[in-house]
Amino acid sequence: MIPPMRSLAALAVPFALLACAEETAPDPNAPRTFEFGPYEIAPNGEVTDDCVQITLHNDDYLFINSVELTTGPGFHHSNWFFVPEHTFAGEDGTYNCDSRDFNEPVAAIFGGVLFAQSTQAPHELQQFPEGVVIKIPPHSKIVTQIHLLNPTDAPLVVTPNIKIFPIAESRVTTTLAGISFQNQALGLPPNKASRFTIECDLAPTHNTVFQRDPDFKIYYALAHYHELGTGISVEAVKPDGTAANVYTTTTAVGDSLGGMIAPSFDMTGYTKLRFSCNFFNPRQEVVKWGVGDQEMCVFLAFSDSTYNWGGGVNERDEPANPVEVGNATHFTNPCTVFANDASR
Repeated sequence: MIPPMRSLAALAVPFALLACAEETAPDPNAPRTFEFGPYEIAPNGEVTDDCVQITLHNDDYLFINSVELTTGPGFHHSNWFFVPEHTFAGEDGTYNCDSRDFNEPVAAIFGGVLFAQSTQAPHELQQFPEGVVIKIPPHSKIVTQIHLLNPTDAPLVVTPNIKIFPIAESRVTTTLAGISFQNQALGLPPNKASRFTIECDLAPTHNTVFQRDPDFKIYYALAHYHELGTGISVEAVKPDGTAANVYTTTTAVGDSLGGMIAPSFDMTGYTKLRFSCNFFNPRQEVVKWGVGDQEMCVFLAFSDSTYNWGGGVNERDEPANPVEVGNATHFTNPCTVFANDASR
């Protein structure tokens, strides 16, 4: 269990030292490290239904410029969100996700995305440019669903920690919101390369909300897939079909699958995001969406839009419209787009 942070009352100094209180008061913008666990993972074991909650005890806004996660072998993946303290109510620590009805879309709607971990990366730093931040409202907590996986024949013990780096509001130049798209319509053909694509039209929703086409900038992106993934590509598409690359990765799991987009990608003139996941399946059976030895296809990002954007194929539909391209089979499915106001 994670011990609750000490209240400000517990930090009170004796009356004789009150004159020094201003000098000794903790810096609200100092880095803060939160340890959770430890977790013992059985040989060849997997845990997918545990969640973690850490209350921030923040009376004011926090402006987070970077987040650092340190885990270790066996800590497969986690996506971190901030939510109001009363959401998914309960004590800090590790708990069964179903006991509080935790799910990531609800966390994104009621709060926002804080950090996304690359698959099996034991250490990762999510760093934004100077002055660019995620804004966390007062009285928030951070939450995640953890995925632990031990492929070895010996038990593993891991004691992770997550560290946040706030900056003063006076230094803030840009506030970010989350982008999250996934494609659950996976069916990797046996002994073959394959590609799964969705094309997501942001213009109808953006025009309804802002009375104009998309014009936000994308600052950071991260991919999530498992051991059969060979990369993703994210493209911005204009109404005439012209496309430009936003983010591409070809690294394997265990390496960092996220990073800054420098310079940031300007969506002005583009109305869609085209998201593709590439795989090679050496097995004799079809591989579908799921944990364990199954696959995933997820794109996460941060933009300076005042709205969170997300969607894709959020049900385990069958992959559609197969086309043979060289030695690979390409599939395309329709994309559903959601958006909610991220301003607070």
